[in-house]
Amino acid sequence: MAETLQSLSDLGQAVNPAAVVSDAPKREKKVDAQGRAYATGKRKDAVARVWIKPGSGKILVNDRDVDVYFARPVLRMILQQPLQIANRSGQYDITVSVMGGGLSGQAGAVRHGLAQALTHFEPELRGVLKKEGFLTRDSRVVERKKYGHKKARRSFQFSKR
Repeated sequence: MAETLQSLSDLGQAVNPAAVVSDAPKREKKVDAQGRAYATGKRKDAVARVWIKPGSGKILVNDRDVDVYFARPVLRMILQQPLQIANRSGQYDITVSVMGGGLSGQAGAVRHGLAQALTHFEPELRGVLKKEGFLTRDSRVVERKKYGHKKARRSFQFSKR
């Protein structure tokens, strides 16, 4: 900017707003050689590795059907949330390898990984999934047990005699 600006209206004319918007980085589709998108999801102590590819909507968790692995309907509902928000139910085949933690943490980890994999496959879905909070890693973990305590915070029962 070689010229001196005298007012705010001069500033509006000097900076081209269209050029500023176009400089923003554009997200690209990330797929492997087989046409799959991969992402890792985490929740508590559970870690889920998720691969998605276009297909009939089949979901395999640790080489088992999702209805067998996650028997409780609430856990299957948690798993389906990113697909329902993005209106992509039944459009992708999902393969999941999950380990660690309990079933609830594993379901949350799969949801997190699935949402990230969807954004890798279709970057335009990022805004919708981010607004719902599916791309945020829930960092809460179990507090460790301290010495001199029965549990993390619970002390042993005190006895005077």
